[in-house]
Amino acid sequence: MLGQIGKFNVLVFCTLIAICVAVMNDPYKELGVSSTASAQEIRRAYKQLAKEWHPDKSNHPDAERKFVQIKKAYELLSDTDRRRIYDKHGITSEDSHFLKQKHDYSNYNRFGFDPVEEFFGKQFGFDQDISLYHKLSVTSNYFEHTIIPKSKTKLHIIMFYNDWCFGCIRIVGAFKKLIDTFEPLGISFVTINAAHEPTILRKTGADDIPRMVLVLGGHSYVYRENIYTQQKLAEFIRKKMPFKIGQRVNDENVDEFLSGWTDNRVRALVLEPRSVTRLRYLISAFAYHDRVAFGFVDLTSKASSLMADRFKVNPKLDTLFLFNEDSVRAVASISMADIPTQTLDNIISTNQFLSLPRLSSQDVLEGVCPAEWNRPRKRLCVILITENSPEYDIARGALRHIALESGYSLERVRFAYMYKEKQADFLNAISKGSFEDNLLRLVVIWRRDSTQIKYEWVDGAKLDIKTDDYLNNSAINATKHEINLTIQRLLKTSEALTYEAFVQNLLDEHAQGMLSKWITRLLYIVDYLSDNIEDEHLFAALSLLGTIAFMFGIGYVMMYFVRAEEETLKAQGQLNNSGQSNKQSKHVPELKLYELRAEKYNGLVRLLKPGCRTILLITDLQSRAKLIPPYHRAVWPYRRTKTLIFGHMLIEKGLSWYSELLRLSLCTNQKLQINPRNCVGTVIALNGHRKYFCVYHAKHPECARGTKRMIKMTKQLLDRNDDPEIGNFLGVNYSEESDVESNVLFEDNLLDGLSNWLDRLFEGTTHRYYINYWPDFPTK
Repeated sequence: MLGQIGKFNVLVFCTLIAICVAVMNDPYKELGVSSTASAQEIRRAYKQLAKEWHPDKSNHPDAERKFVQIKKAYELLSDTDRRRIYDKHGITSEDSHFLKQKHDYSNYNRFGFDPVEEFFGKQFGFDQDISLYHKLSVTSNYFEHTIIPKSKTKLHIIMFYNDWCFGCIRIVGAFKKLIDTFEPLGISFVTINAAHEPTILRKTGADDIPRMVLVLGGHSYVYRENIYTQQKLAEFIRKKMPFKIGQRVNDENVDEFLSGWTDNRVRALVLEPRSVTRLRYLISAFAYHDRVAFGFVDLTSKASSLMADRFKVNPKLDTLFLFNEDSVRAVASISMADIPTQTLDNIISTNQFLSLPRLSSQDVLEGVCPAEWNRPRKRLCVILITENSPEYDIARGALRHIALESGYSLERVRFAYMYKEKQADFLNAISKGSFEDNLLRLVVIWRRDSTQIKYEWVDGAKLDIKTDDYLNNSAINATKHEINLTIQRLLKTSEALTYEAFVQNLLDEHAQGMLSKWITRLLYIVDYLSDNIEDEHLFAALSLLGTIAFMFGIGYVMMYFVRAEEETLKAQGQLNNSGQSNKQSKHVPELKLYELRAEKYNGLVRLLKPGCRTILLITDLQSRAKLIPPYHRAVWPYRRTKTLIFGHMLIEKGLSWYSELLRLSLCTNQKLQINPRNCVGTVIALNGHRKYFCVYHAKHPECARGTKRMIKMTKQLLDRNDDPEIGNFLGVNYSEESDVESNVLFEDNLLDGLSNWLDRLFEGTTHRYYINYWPDFPTK
């Protein structure tokens, strides 16, 4: 018992390690071998790469880092257990040997007994071989770094389970049958323990266990049926397949389909004696949709009767034809009653590129011109630099003719072409050779790795021809001869290419645009909602939308009748007068003057915020109508200042308050006797927070001092003799006595100096009268 508990503790410890393991590069790519390579092939590749990248033998700046990566990759792949764990879980850490028993619980009994058999026995008919889930179990690391990237070309089905899920135990047998049926078709099956990986459960949209999820093209689709049968799963997969995975071909569009290879894809024609395409063909079409365009033909349809005679096929067998640029003769074909998936993959993978493919993406470059560091096994790629224009079709056709007649093995020499305007970065990297920025140039490249290439220009090649007679054209023959001489020379082990460059990945010319991505995303959201919204939720949503539409409809009808009534009133002449009166009554001036009263006293004076001031004009009942307009004009320029409030006060109502305010500023206890008429025209600026005020009055000494200063300056100008025109400007009969203020002051002139006083107020040069508190304003 203690031994089993110890194993369980080790299991928990190993689980924590699995969360923290680091992800390094793909070891298979580091060694340049496939995932099915044998131990001898791995060892041979390691020895060759170690010689190439050893820091003592290579001058490459990244030689030391590359050598370490190669060594780590070999250590992982040479260890059988670590390689198995990497293939299964995607774990590359050196500590991955701790994880050998992370998911395989079938080797021991955790508590020393079988809990299902102990409590329920075998009479319930449960298939207790839950070890199947453990053997197929993967981690979140494998899901993120293996399943999601591979789902662009391969279908994955994930079963979420739990050790204590009796529903999971019940469907083990059905899950086995699904694996036996669909795995030979190219679908990968894995399991994930929902208790260990809850984030993946939520990320895929699964809401319960057991739950099966299809991962297709980077998206997750939840299988919500409770019946796990082959027919139900096949229908589910068909429904989720992209609608552009293939097209229906008949006698009318077969020629158009076969001649569509200008999209840089091989044509695959599948002829079946049935109306519904087999699932294996759809899966193969999805796996190669970037390189091969599939067309499906129903031999039982009358619209396809001529194709059976044209291609001489047996109407009772399944037939596959592969076409490249030649739409008349197929490059490969097979006819069987039931074509195995492995046979399909072998035929399609061997012929997935055109005779002269366009290097339109990094994936195409990797397939046509794979990297090879071994000098004796170097792979050359002859590339034609051209533009996406019909005028260069003859040149491309000439190079295609040369490629078909070259006789070189596709494993050593490949021919391709490239659009200059699409792959400008790649061409700029190699332009330091003999590239003269002109088109129809041939370059031979050897890719040593994903970024480093060696290349050489074929200077004697000339493809600028005007006729498509490839057999009798001397320029084509000369170009072919020059290409052959260059290739034969460069294939020698001792021969090195002239130039070297470091390049970036090619631009993906087939990548979806922004609009296409949004449309694809929208379709996925619609499909997700259709799968997750049940009938009652749909009815509730439709009811809500119907209610909103009904409310908008009622509102529109009401607005229609209101407008109709307005038109009627306008026609009768009743709406204009009332409308104008309403506009006048609702008009709010841009500058509003408040009257100081007892109910507004606190807001205008006592409770003013810091930095705010109230500018107050004192009038009486007789002069209010005459003084407010000039006061309004004087303060109008400051109307947009948010720290100012403008108002006026009747001296009849606030005489006691004003008298008390002056007494507090003079610091005297005597009661002041004030004549209300002398207060008319006074403007006071109240700072409620700091408890001070400034005063303007035409007879105030501060204002008179300003006038006398102007008189003194004028007199100094008149005394100057250097400019005789000064007298004309000021007037010949000027005298100091004529400008002295008269003792008589009219109401119309009380606010003449208010604008200048306001300027001094905001400059801070006016005198401030401080008080201890604000007196109360009379209520009557």
